[in-house]
Amino acid sequence: MRIEVLVDVKTHLGEGPLWDVDDQRLYWIDSTGMDVFRCTADGREIRAWDLPQPVGSMAIRKSGGAVLSLQRGFHFLDFKTGEVDLISDPEPEKPDNRLNDGKVDKRGRFIVGAMDTKETGKNAGLYRLDPDLSVHKLDDGIIVSNGPCWSPNGDTFYFADSWSGEIWAYNYNLETGAVSNRRVFAKLDTSSGGAADGSTVDAEGYVWNAQVFDGKIVRYAPDGTVDRVIEMPVKKVTSVMFGGENLDILYVTSMAKAHLPHFPADPVERGALFAVHDLGVRGLPETRFGG
Repeated sequence: MRIEVLVDVKTHLGEGPLWDVDDQRLYWIDSTGMDVFRCTADGREIRAWDLPQPVGSMAIRKSGGAVLSLQRGFHFLDFKTGEVDLISDPEPEKPDNRLNDGKVDKRGRFIVGAMDTKETGKNAGLYRLDPDLSVHKLDDGIIVSNGPCWSPNGDTFYFADSWSGEIWAYNYNLETGAVSNRRVFAKLDTSSGGAADGSTVDAEGYVWNAQVFDGKIVRYAPDGTVDRVIEMPVKKVTSVMFGGENLDILYVTSMAKAHLPHFPADPVERGALFAVHDLGVRGLPETRFGG
């Protein structure tokens, strides 16, 4: 195994690495720096787009451009013009909340959870943006939404409220986009202050989770047991995604500027985008948003 710094733009809150198999490009975001970044698999041809609000996640659209979860709702981003247009705000009555982590299911729906920016109240929801641009609430009572992803066949949905100390699994209905039967998939060892952040699922059905503030990437077997732990060079790792031509490089984002004072400090690599090579595992291609 080999860990390298792929791109070092010192993202305030790097998140959401996303490998687009069609264009063979890697995207990632700076949530509080309000940027979308793009590069090649080996970190070249860096491009950035400025955004008008903090951003939680993004997905590539089938029709071109991207769909974003911004502080005040779902938006489209036009890569050619840089224009950002509102689709819908699912929580207009909650000014302290913003949309956070999200991914697209196998039928092209964008599933995004919200978060309380003060990280104290269980007042955020989990939402589904359909290709027809309708919005549906799937769950609620969440503090900080993170880590949405699916089993390889799409019938199990994984998700976490970072401050619960757990990663959850739901039954997922691919025909309707509905969730049911929420249960505990894995319990984190939070003794050193770690919390569940971004996740992805590999081709073998194992869940990879970035454990922020603890500097670990943990691979969980389908039964929820710990299979492998990778110690990263920084503590504030935030999310993971497999990419590259063979989907065998694990890309890892990190945080340069902690938004709460008690979070751990990091060395000079803080805020970098990392690439982890030679894991002997491949990921799954991400679906584009259907709208």
